[in-house]
Amino acid sequence: MSLSDNIKIIRQKSFLNQQEFADALGVGLTTVNRWEGGKSLPNLSAMKKIKQYCENNHISFEAVEAEWLAAKMEAKK
Repeated sequence: MSLSDNIKIIRQKSFLNQQEFADALGVGLTTVNRWEGGKSLPNLSAMKKIKQYCENNHISFEAVEAEWLAAKMEAKK
């Protein structure tokens, strides 16, 4: 499963729309939209926010982390 799919699943497990999820993370709506659309990757700061959100809401972060690391490694090639 892709990083964009995993981010969307986290949001959907919380029953939030993109704006509500963006507000919870302290990022913009367009940022969440670009992540879920696969147009951009969260930066390290955003990943920390997503991890904290997952921990606070008892949602697994492992798949998102693995996909993010894989995408970062691919981008370096």
